[in-house]
Amino acid sequence: MIRHVLLIKFKDDASNAEIEKLKGLFELMPEKVEGVISVEWGENDSPEGKNKGFTHSVLMTFSDEEGRQNYLPHPEHDALKEVFRPLLEDIVVFDYQI
Repeated sequence: MIRHVLLIKFKDDASNAEIEKLKGLFELMPEKVEGVISVEWGENDSPEGKNKGFTHSVLMTFSDEEGRQNYLPHPEHDALKEVFRPLLEDIVVFDYQI
């Protein structure tokens, strides 16, 4: 399995409604894209103050390398990016095998 971690910093003008729409699109990925096993969405609540402006995270689990390679060019991923990119100030993407 592969974990796909996104740390997200939204633009100041990104609305809560837009962010909720994006969350819904991410959460539908396991139903729409073969090889995406699960998606978790989270909002930072650490009291340490070390998030450097990153406020949200997405943790996706892919079945294997084939699942990741299926997701990256998938039309559903492209549709998600159309909603995501205008809201995005910065992002960290980190993948690892488990």
